[in-house]
Order: sequence, then structure tokens, then C-alpha cells
Amino acid sequence: MSKVSVLVVDDATFIRDLVKKGLRDNFPGVQIEEAINGRKAQQMLSRQVVDLILCDWEMPEMSGLELLTWCREQDNLKTTPFIMVTSRGDKENVVQAIQAGVSDYIGKPFSNEQLVTKVKKALQRAGKLQALMSSAPSKMLSTGGLANDSLAALTGGKAEVVKTSAPTPAAAAPAAPSIAPAPAAASKSPAGRGQGQLRLPAGSMACVIKALSLKEALLVVKRTEQLPQVLESAVLDLEQGEAAETARLNGYLHAVAAFEPKSDSEWLQLTFRFVDRDPQKLDYLSRLIARGTAQKHFSPGA
Repeated sequence: MSKVSVLVVDDATFIRDLVKKGLRDNFPGVQIEEAINGRKAQQMLSRQVVDLILCDWEMPEMSGLELLTWCREQDNLKTTPFIMVTSRGDKENVVQAIQAGVSDYIGKPFSNEQLVTKVKKALQRAGKLQALMSSAPSKMLSTGGLANDSLAALTGGKAEVVKTSAPTPAAAAPAAPSIAPAPAAASKSPAGRGQGQLRLPAGSMACVIKALSLKEALLVVKRTEQLPQVLESAVLDLEQGEAAETARLNGYLHAVAAFEPKSDSEWLQLTFRFVDRDPQKLDYLSRLIARGTAQKHFSPGA
């Protein structure tokens, strides 16, 4: 019996690892192919057949929407299930994808349960789910929270992946760390660069941007009952500038600390690492950093 094949397309290594981890844990018999953008995926699909495509929207060279449009023009790909995995969840984007022939939608950040549910649904419609489940080992792995797995779990235990795509050794901390006090210097925050919305699998929270670079953002959020987790995937929505430009930046939480030098701090300081390689997003970040208009100094409770 031929294996069920899934193509994962995303320019961010971290996101591809999240998706591959979820697929391998819940569909052990699946064969996974991957591509770093729509152009590479197009070349791959011209040579081989796949049963399901999981694709990001915003990518360099060829976007997910362009790849979807191309797929629906090919006789052998007209009916292939195509799931868009993206932070672009606005109504107009969803409508645009539906008109282009998308099969389903997974919003970033996503939970393991959401990913598995959508994949099962798509494969069942295509008549491939039974074949996949029958080829899987009798003992299926847990479908628990993907975002809170350790770094080794995210990379499937492959040492070579850890060397090339792991954020840093520090990120391999336990998924549910205790909140340690931030260094004393961190309590003397520079002027804030604005506000944003941090979207996590469990919900959204408003945040103040303390510092910003092309690699990461230093954020301050109000502490809630459910603490953000190191290595948890997230999306940072930024609206800045006179034209109210909006950028949705994909990434993960690299570090979580108390904003004030005390363990019961009401505010948390998060280091959010970007994973996007999309030129438009990098250009937006560059302009935002260059603008550097200092807003009022942030102080908890203000």
C-alpha cells in the first residue's frame, strides 16, 4: 500500500518543524515532504504526487495564494486538498483564498488539536484517511499540546536539525518554566515603541513593545492565570505609522521573565523571536525600526 504523502510549505523552519511534529505524532504512517516557498513547492509538485498540501500564505518568490492558484490550474492538482496555514485570517483574505479554491484554513498560531482535526477532515474527504490510519502503529502517540513540547520534540529528536534550526540552547528550557525575576537592568525599560497584539494558541493579549530588531521584539504584557510558555508559537500584530500599516509577524516565545525584579510581578517581559523570511515583512520591520519614534515611557499600571 502506497504511503499517504503530505507537502508542508513554509519559509519559516520553526513552523515547518511544528507541523511535521504534529503530523508524525498523530499520523505515524505519513510521508512528509517540505518546501521553503511556493516556487520550490511548485517544482516539487511538477515531479511528484502528494495527497495533501499544508501551505503558508506569505512567502518569498511565490506566495501560498499564487501556489494555490497554480495548483487549481493543473489537471492532476485540481482536487488535491490544499489547507492554508497562515496568520492572515481577515475576512477578505479568507474569501480570496476560497475563491482561489482553498480546501480549508488553519490560523496561526494553531494548537496541535486544530492541526490534527483539519488534516483528518481533509484526508477523509479525499478518501485517504482510512489508508493512513491503517498503516499507523497500533499505539498512537499523544495528541497533547504541541506548542509546549521540548525543543527535541519539535525537531523529532534529529541532532542535525537541532544544530541548524534550533533558536538557541537557552530555548531548550522546560515548556512550563517558573517565572524568574528579570535582571535588574531590564526593569529600567527604554521608551516604548508602541503597542501590539500578541496572539497565542490559548488567546490574545495586548502588549507594549519595549525594543525591536529584525530578529526579535521585547514585549511587556500583563500577567494572567495562564502563563505564556517558552517555545510557544505566536503571532505579533503590529499597527504603526500614519497609514495604520498592519504586519502580522510569526514567531515563538524565546524567553519569559518577570518585568519587575520580584517573582510576583504583575507584568511579564517576553522575548519574541521572528521566524518570517518574507521580504515585505522584513522591509516593514526595517522601516519601523528606522522610524524609531519614541512614545511615552511605559510604566506598569499606566
